[in-house]
Amino acid sequence: MNTIHPMIKPVAPDAEFTIRELAHEFDITPRTLRFYEQKGMIHPLRRGAARVYTAEDRARIELILRGKRVGFALDEIKEILDLQAIDRGGRERLEPAIKRFEHRITVLQQQREDVARALAELEAGLDWMRERLEDRTPPDDVRRRARAFEALANAHLEDWSGLSPG
Repeated sequence: MNTIHPMIKPVAPDAEFTIRELAHEFDITPRTLRFYEQKGMIHPLRRGAARVYTAEDRARIELILRGKRVGFALDEIKEILDLQAIDRGGRERLEPAIKRFEHRITVLQQQREDVARALAELEAGLDWMRERLEDRTPPDDVRRRARAFEALANAHLEDWSGLSPG
């Protein structure tokens, strides 16, 4: 299962990784890494038939996975990763990117509020269940009705049997 890291784990700028190392580290398949390469999101070097991933590729993979966890589509993640290209594109590329980022922030903030409310409701329900488990004494109105029923039953037993209740 993927672990959420607060920051990208630093590695030496000249570090190199195999496809297996990164697949294992991020708990993904080599096929996933090849897919990200095919989408132009990472750019491993080639040594013969082997792919060699750089520290930049590794950081981009971590950002891709983090983006997926918060609900970005791969195309959106690619756009985020390619911010330098957006900047070089001028106003016609920056303005739509800003609007998409603002929209995504709004959606994520709403999701955070929804999650906070859902957690509060679940915690309240859990507290209620724990209280019920701890307090197995019937409520006062139930106990009052039980005493009345018991008195009525005892009176009828006396009438029917002629014996005084115990």
